[in-house]
Amino acid sequence: MKTLKYFLAAVLAVTLSVTASAQTNTNAKAVTVKTEQIKVSGNCESCKARIEKAAKVEGVTRTDWNMKTKMLTLVYNPSKVKTDDVQKKIAAVGHDTQKYKANDKVYASLPGCCKYR
Repeated sequence: MKTLKYFLAAVLAVTLSVTASAQTNTNAKAVTVKTEQIKVSGNCESCKARIEKAAKVEGVTRTDWNMKTKMLTLVYNPSKVKTDDVQKKIAAVGHDTQKYKANDKVYASLPGCCKYR
């Protein structure tokens, strides 16, 4: 009978700790996510892959560059990254953005199909 009481007490303790842990997680601070569109110059699938890869920095959860509209959809956490930082990364790989122009030497090294100037 004593062992049954100890067993039930142990089960109750485990249940309460799991419930308390679950409540702690549900009360966690919500992450703010922002979606923004940025104009980025480019032409082809290679450009798309290069632009999206450059834009995937810490704090960015999704990138999608549209070849027809030349618009990059960026989903990010503004407390971790600024869009200026992302645009600088994209310009660093050879693609002009709304605010930053790619270095001429880097642009010149792009494949012919990627030249947009």
